[in-house]
Amino acid sequence: MQDPKDIQDIKRPSKELIDKLYKHVSSATAAGDLSKMGVPNAFIQGPTPFTPGKKIVGPAATLQFMPKRGDIYPDGEYVEPETQLHRHALYGTQAGDVIVVDARGSMTSGVFGNMMLTYFVGAGGIGAVVDGCIRDFPEAPDMGLWLKGVTPNFHTQTEIFPYAVNVPIACSGTYVAPGDIIIADDDGVVVVPIHLAEELAEKGQVHAEWEEFSRQKLEAGGDLRLYYPLSDQARPEYEAWKKANGK
Repeated sequence: MQDPKDIQDIKRPSKELIDKLYKHVSSATAAGDLSKMGVPNAFIQGPTPFTPGKKIVGPAATLQFMPKRGDIYPDGEYVEPETQLHRHALYGTQAGDVIVVDARGSMTSGVFGNMMLTYFVGAGGIGAVVDGCIRDFPEAPDMGLWLKGVTPNFHTQTEIFPYAVNVPIACSGTYVAPGDIIIADDDGVVVVPIHLAEELAEKGQVHAEWEEFSRQKLEAGGDLRLYYPLSDQARPEYEAWKKANGK
């Protein structure tokens, strides 16, 4: 189990980059464009939106759980609280952070409850992605939640215990490095490798603009073959539309 003294803070991207991704890049756009950039499946399959209508974009702080073993982790919800690493995963929270948890798909361990999540939101956290469950769901604070489920059990009640913070994790089988950017909405959760985030933001802005144009044309009865994807034949019309709309 990781020593709390060895926990490293994450590196956070600029607010400008986060704002650009939030404005122009949905999870679907991110998944599609990343597949063309060498990351064929950045989708975290498993956690689903429990707060419909929420969209979050922010850097990932990570928490890794492991199977319980009595000689490493004692039983009890509040035994030696400051040795319990799920607390330390939240202590470094800054505005805009997302906590991403590899809970091994457990459906019987509530990795956080209302009090922990309230602290997280109070410190500026905006969302949680959990390959597993939380508890106290009806009292959860206003934040984005992508979960496999909910449970009344506390975090170490059954089969897992918190093992490491801000290390690479496999969240539902998807690699997440601390500081990677999470884009999550009603379609699901996508992990953006931090070194590809600027390029994705640029591609996403272009993608969003031509899709807006194409959507307008299709709503007006335009030919799908002409406008989706945008054909070379329709490009002069698109460029004129951009100029007229100050794009």
